[in-house]
Amino acid sequence: MKKVMKILGLTFVIAMAALLVSTAAFAAADPTGASYAASSGSETIADVAAAANKAQFSANFVWVMITGFMVFFFQCGFAMVETGFCRGKNAAHTMTMNFMVFLVGAVGYFLTGFAFQFGGSGGAAGLGTGGAALNGLLSIPGLGGILGYKGFFLQSGNTYDAGIYALFFFQMVFMDTTVTIPTGAMAERVKYSAVVISSFFVSMIYYPLFGNWMWGGGWMAALGKNFGLGHGAVDFAGSAVVHSMGGMMALAGAIVIGPRIGKFKKDGTARAFPGHHIPMAIVGTIILFFCWFSFNAGSTLNAGDFRLAVVATNTMIAGAVGGLVAMFYMWMKYGKPDPSMTCNGALAGLVAITAPCAFVNGIIAFLIGAVAGILVCVAVPFVENKLKIDDPVGAISVHCVNGVWGVISLGLFADGTYGDGINGVAGGVKGLFYGDAGQFAAQMITVAVLIVWGFGLSFVWFHFLNKVWGLRVKPDVEIEGLDMEEMGAVGYPDFVIQQSELDNVSPDPVIIRKYVKM
Repeated sequence: MKKVMKILGLTFVIAMAALLVSTAAFAAADPTGASYAASSGSETIADVAAAANKAQFSANFVWVMITGFMVFFFQCGFAMVETGFCRGKNAAHTMTMNFMVFLVGAVGYFLTGFAFQFGGSGGAAGLGTGGAALNGLLSIPGLGGILGYKGFFLQSGNTYDAGIYALFFFQMVFMDTTVTIPTGAMAERVKYSAVVISSFFVSMIYYPLFGNWMWGGGWMAALGKNFGLGHGAVDFAGSAVVHSMGGMMALAGAIVIGPRIGKFKKDGTARAFPGHHIPMAIVGTIILFFCWFSFNAGSTLNAGDFRLAVVATNTMIAGAVGGLVAMFYMWMKYGKPDPSMTCNGALAGLVAITAPCAFVNGIIAFLIGAVAGILVCVAVPFVENKLKIDDPVGAISVHCVNGVWGVISLGLFADGTYGDGINGVAGGVKGLFYGDAGQFAAQMITVAVLIVWGFGLSFVWFHFLNKVWGLRVKPDVEIEGLDMEEMGAVGYPDFVIQQSELDNVSPDPVIIRKYVKM
């Protein structure tokens, strides 16, 4: 014990000596941080202005990149929601699809998607002057732009620029949300290879062209300047561009691929296929909810735009109300609060507020979310029981139906307090109830284009792909589960008895027969 005390005492003396030395060594440190900014005392007004300008751009870059990082985490949320709502025999297949679409989407968007969408947009003002290189927009006289042509491989047209790269990163993770949505509606019977091919189609052509028309300076955005329809088509963070486009594709894909085996009885009524892991789906929903703050508020693309606080708060309100309304709706109608519909209600509210989040106040956000919560509860049984469409996760009801509701709600409730200069039109964005019927008309044109382009093109695409490649796995594979046949691995091997464990090829069939009834 004495020896231990001596060692501890010596250690204490050495530590105190080290503390005194370090204090002396860093006596010149600046705990206030006042000296961190290099200054000579002879700076000019121009020097100060340049430093302030750089600080503003630095804040914008950090804001855009960090929110982009968080939007990428959407992939985790979608993977968990979809996998949790599906059966365990397809867990590895569903989870891997949601990861793979990011890999394919990133490559496809890098090759052509970004150029088609933003090649003529002029970039983002808050991310520097390099965006001026994005000046290639193919247009139809009298109508407006239809696609960009600068920025292929992030190289063509002198687009090797930090600001353009930041814009690419942020917009790429948005696009990938659209790629992910159809996987849920086609889960448990779609070929993995077909999803790979479709993901290239979405990231290179389907999404970028519509995105150009709305966000890339295209003809829908120009409806205000060219035809006097408000500010033209407006979608702050993607109810139309991201969610409705993904939802329309989910609808088309579910129709073409058909329902899962056994989903509908001979009398036409639907059979319930419960999800295998509701806790996983709930965690996925929480992840999506958290990332949605960046999804919407990050769309300011400007850390100095204080409206981002309104955007984030409106997002929270609509998502929370959507989930709560859906929960009470199911509770009153069926006697139980239904965890899966509570999740879908929250997601529906988030989808709906994504377009108008910057243009409405908290009360309207509450209303939009409440309507979304009811809509999703009505749409899910309607899609399944009336349309006879099998959507394992409710992607059509969440993203297609409520994406459209979000587009329309902007045209109704935008209050004119924000949006001066958007799409080259002076003044704030106002909806029908605030005196601008033109804005409502522009939003309804957006809905029409979503149906014609979003649903129409994807319906044709899936028919084509089904004919030349095939969309659906073989019936025996679907019944057994897609994991082993499609992926070569099962999601839960500890809960699956393989045939090789039961036959006489086993090293010790006697032991197996002892514990397994043959």
